[in-house]
Amino acid sequence: MNPGHPVHVLFLCNSNAARSLIAESLLDQLGHGRFVAHSAGHAPTADGQADPRTLEALRGAGLPTEGLRSKSWEEFGTASAPHMDLVVTLCDESAGETCPVWPGQPASAHWSHPDPRAPGNELGDDAFVQTMHAIRRHVELLVNLPDERIDRLVIEAEARRIGST
Repeated sequence: MNPGHPVHVLFLCNSNAARSLIAESLLDQLGHGRFVAHSAGHAPTADGQADPRTLEALRGAGLPTEGLRSKSWEEFGTASAPHMDLVVTLCDESAGETCPVWPGQPASAHWSHPDPRAPGNELGDDAFVQTMHAIRRHVELLVNLPDERIDRLVIEAEARRIGST
């Protein structure tokens, strides 16, 4: 990690239509310039659109939605892509996938969150708001790390600890 430069974080989930977009929006809002958030999925939506319920939950919380789109993680595995400092998987499926080799060898962590889009989810649209609140708790812990805790090995350990809370 480069002192004085923001920490680039890539959030991953299956389709990049809900959880990872929620995390991206939250970190952009709460990171106050110390962090730059990105998101992607290994199987993005065919039309590149976020789930409308994701956008509704974010807007309801006053969070930014402009520019959020479903995209492939392959966009971040190229030499011309921004170098990530931390890659966080948000779903168990993505954690088990063979990821691209990320330029810069970023730290990694897994924060398990159930898919609010899952068929049979009895919470319906409320699942998106609940997922947003759960991810927010993890993002708040990350952004509240003191500067001296933000180096590659320490941030990896801290991000993994956050995921276990």
